[in-house]
Amino acid sequence: MRKILIALIIIIVIVIINTNNILKIFYKTEYKEYVEKYSAEYDVDPLLVYSIIKAESNFNEGALSNKGACGLMQLMDETAREVAENTIMDYEPGVTLYNPEKNIRLGIVYYANLRSIYNVDEVALAAYNAGSGNVNKWIEQGIIKADGSDIENIPFKETNTYVRKILNNYKIYKKLY
Repeated sequence: MRKILIALIIIIVIVIINTNNILKIFYKTEYKEYVEKYSAEYDVDPLLVYSIIKAESNFNEGALSNKGACGLMQLMDETAREVAENTIMDYEPGVTLYNPEKNIRLGIVYYANLRSIYNVDEVALAAYNAGSGNVNKWIEQGIIKADGSDIENIPFKETNTYVRKILNNYKIYKKLY
């Protein structure tokens, strides 16, 4: 009995010591070369980008949502095409969004644009998920504040959960990396 107790204590100590390493299995930093490159170019925290990718596709470059969002950062074709045109980037429907580098670049550019419009991550994330039209309406109607201080009032349950998930992921990424 004593040997089992000692072995159990040793296992618990090892798990506690290695918690960060264990968490890093779930909070990946795959596609680092693209995330780091384009995050620096467009002034977006790479840890926030990883948080978005984790929530959107869990790093599955072939992900396709039931609404038609594609790739790592789950971009809609129309949105991605518009961002590509504005960044003078070639865009091929059905192909570009499944290319990890192009998807990450387009996603970061799109997010950076939203961040420059709304000035706070919480509201920019809501727009990334629900669209600028909805977010602008919520702000105009006083449902949410432009400063993001009452982001819990987002009326779309999916978007409300989405923003909270990203922000939670972001806190974990900041602690781990």
